[in-house]
Amino acid sequence: MSELPLEGIKVLDLSRVLAGPYCSLQLADLGAEVVKLEVPGRGDDSRHFGPFIEGESSYFLSLNRNKKSITLDLKSNEGKSIFKELIKEYDVLVENFRPGTMEKLGLGYEELSDLNPGLIYAGVSGFGATGPDTQKPAYDIVVQGRGGIMSITGQENGEPTRVGASIGDISAGLFAAISILSALLVVRTTGRGQKIDISMLDTQVALLENAIARYSVTGEVPGPLGNRHPSITPFSSFKTRDGYVIAAAGNDNLWERLCHVLDMPELTEDERFNTNERRTENWEELKTILESAFQKESSAYWIEALEEENIPCSLIQDIAQLMNDPQVLARDMIEDIQLSSGEKLSVAGIPYKLSGSSCGVFRKPPQLGEHTEEILGKNLNMDDHELTQLKEKGII
Repeated sequence: MSELPLEGIKVLDLSRVLAGPYCSLQLADLGAEVVKLEVPGRGDDSRHFGPFIEGESSYFLSLNRNKKSITLDLKSNEGKSIFKELIKEYDVLVENFRPGTMEKLGLGYEELSDLNPGLIYAGVSGFGATGPDTQKPAYDIVVQGRGGIMSITGQENGEPTRVGASIGDISAGLFAAISILSALLVVRTTGRGQKIDISMLDTQVALLENAIARYSVTGEVPGPLGNRHPSITPFSSFKTRDGYVIAAAGNDNLWERLCHVLDMPELTEDERFNTNERRTENWEELKTILESAFQKESSAYWIEALEEENIPCSLIQDIAQLMNDPQVLARDMIEDIQLSSGEKLSVAGIPYKLSGSSCGVFRKPPQLGEHTEEILGKNLNMDDHELTQLKEKGII
């Protein structure tokens, strides 16, 4: 295998909790040297979120592998001076403060780009750096609600439901990482960096798939549909004798095969169901028929029968089942990381599979400030005496 894809790229990560750290996690897993800059004595807020393993936050540990950590007080003049020297050595800066925070510190993009013209500055916030609501606070559930996702999630006629994973944060982190990779290509050809402005609300709108288009065409406001698809039928979960299975008949050929599996060939000739459009229009009638059929046998029976006909299907697995799924394990999507205590923690693996490059867990999550002396010594040539003085002043 060749070197890591982003080997040689240096990222200074001021972000905390989830959106920013999820962005820098992608870069770290791809081989960038990611250095977390944290508040002395406390660090990233997520270091204090449970559950804990040997005193360390599993939340923090799951998001910060392959990174280093330094501490620096950016509210002090001396800390700002050190930061300004440090930023000259980095390709990328990631932060997820409220817009304007870095400018108030005198560390905004304009100031930093004067020091480092090739710097890529990625700011991730709830509502972005422009618009009337730029200063409003936001958490994942806030942008899921405002961004429309919750209005189309949950059971039909049920209450709006938050998506189980924090996709407001995670999608912002992913879009930020994609933007950074794009900006790195621009730097190669122009030598100029740029500022990236990622809004969590924007990314929720971007994830709405065809809901906006459907409303534009029909004038009908999309609502929650449970597990079914708004325009492909049948494409849902079904209760069996002992659980649930998912069956997705995405075209007429698959529909015919599903009818064969259910031993109900007459449905293919039924005018209510003989096209996808009619099946969708008459879903309630079809749902009753299909549920009655699926409840006659076990989930295992139906999975075997559906797979025999090559119909897309699945059980609905819980997390314990997922972590033992042979396909998931074969793809190295559950990784054990070694902690400073010697304990191991299972986390999600790395989804990037590149034929000519390697990716992997190559560094344990860092202790708070673990690499301060290494980074400041290497990048700014600070000696032990200078570092000791900074510690005594609480700057690092």
